[in-house]
Amino acid sequence: MADRGAWSACFTMMQWLARLKRGFQHIDGLLVGDWLTIALCLGLILLYWPEASLGQAKKCQIRQGGQVIGVYDLDQRRRISVKGPLGVSVVQIQQGKVRFSQAPCHNQYCLQQGWLSHAGEVALCLPNQVSIILLGERGFDSLAY
Repeated sequence: MADRGAWSACFTMMQWLARLKRGFQHIDGLLVGDWLTIALCLGLILLYWPEASLGQAKKCQIRQGGQVIGVYDLDQRRRISVKGPLGVSVVQIQQGKVRFSQAPCHNQYCLQQGWLSHAGEVALCLPNQVSIILLGERGFDSLAY
């Protein structure tokens, strides 16, 4: 009796697949299913590519006007005030991430960059000449290949 239920489910699935296949129409030489498969693959690549190519940062380097202010571990929780030509920029570090939390610049682009956590990422406050560079081992890079 259990075999009959399995065969019934298999037969129902085959009928559903046949109806689905008949419903697909050709669009520019490719089936709709082909386009869906391509879109799904591209979506997965775009979703996982940054995670695969960037390693987790261990430290950050803060610079002001070309001078290194300091190198800090991202495992510590701290706020660092950096004086620049426009005023004081505040850098916040916590839970393996870093960001600008306050800045005297007009457009506040540095604040909009949000939290950074991957090696090689950079946040800049150009008007106040302050930068944050994340340090650590980077994953696969096309230039390193």
